[in-house]
Amino acid sequence: MLNVFSLANGRLFQEEIESQDALDRVTPIWVDLDSPSSEEKRWVSEHFGLSIPVDVVDDDLEESARFYEEDNGELHIRSDFLIDDEERSRNVRVAFILYKNVLFSVHGEDLPVFRLLRLRARRIPALIEDAKDVLLKLYDADAEYSADALEGVYDSLEAVSARVLKQDVNDQVAGEALAAIAREEDLNGRIRRNVMDTRRAVSFMMRSRLLNAEQFEEARQILRDIDSLDSHTTFLFDKINFLMNATVGFININQNKIIKIFSVASVALLPPTLIASIYGMNFQAMPEINWRYGYPFALGLMIASVAAPFIYFRRKGWLR
Repeated sequence: MLNVFSLANGRLFQEEIESQDALDRVTPIWVDLDSPSSEEKRWVSEHFGLSIPVDVVDDDLEESARFYEEDNGELHIRSDFLIDDEERSRNVRVAFILYKNVLFSVHGEDLPVFRLLRLRARRIPALIEDAKDVLLKLYDADAEYSADALEGVYDSLEAVSARVLKQDVNDQVAGEALAAIAREEDLNGRIRRNVMDTRRAVSFMMRSRLLNAEQFEEARQILRDIDSLDSHTTFLFDKINFLMNATVGFININQNKIIKIFSVASVALLPPTLIASIYGMNFQAMPEINWRYGYPFALGLMIASVAAPFIYFRRKGWLR
C-alpha cells in the first residue's frame, strides 16, 4: 500500500495512491509504503529518483547499517516500533529515508504509532511543517505509546499481585500467575528495547545537524521522556522478579506439603509393618500363637503403633 501525505492549511492530508499518474499530481512531504509491491517501489523510483533496497526492512542488520548517509544526500534510519497486541507483542522494523525534504517510510505492517500521528496531524493545525517534523513526531508518539504500554504492564502485574499475595495459591493459580508474569516480562523487555532504539535514532538526528533550533529542542524533550521511561522499566523488572520468586515459593510450599504427607505416612507405617512381619513368622515358641486373643492383640497393637506417631506429630504441629 502506498500512501502520500501533503500539507494543506497547516494539516496533514492523506491520499492513497493506486497509479503512477496519481503520484505525479501530488507534492508530498511524507511517503508511507506499507508492505509495498514491486510496482509501487517502481513508481517511487521513477517519480522521486529514489531506489528502495530489497533488504531495507530486514532484521539482520549490522550496527553500521542502521544510521548512515549516502553521497547523494539520502539519510537512512532503521528503527524498531512496538506493537502491543493482546495476542502477541512484537517489534516491527521500519526503514526511514529522508531525501529532498521528503520522508519515505517502509514497513511490513501497519503500526499504531503511525495511525496516532495521522490522527493528530489531521486534527491539530501547524503540528507538522516539514519532513523532519514528521520523523520527530513519530518518535515522540512512539515514546508516548511505550509509556501507555508500561501502564498496561503495571495494571497486569497489580492483578497478578492481588491473586498471588492476597489469597491461597494452588498449583492452577500459580501456573496462571507464572504465565501472566512471563508475558509481562517479555513485553517489558520489548518496551525497553524500543525506547533504547528510539533514543539512538533521535541522538543520530541531533548529531547529524539536520534539525533547526526548535526541532533540536523537541528532540531533547523526547530524550528526556525516554530517560524517564528507563526507571519505570527497571522498576517493573524488579517487580516481575519479586512476583516470580513469590509464585515459585508458593509452588514449593505446596509441593513440600505433599512430601510432608508422604513422609508422615511412611514414618507412621513403619511400626505396624515391623509388628506384622514379626507375627507373620509363625514361630511355635510364641505364646500368642496358642493364645485365644493373640491375633486381635496383634491387630490392636498395629493400630496403636499407627495412632501414636500421628498423635505426636499433631501435638508438634507438623500436620498443619
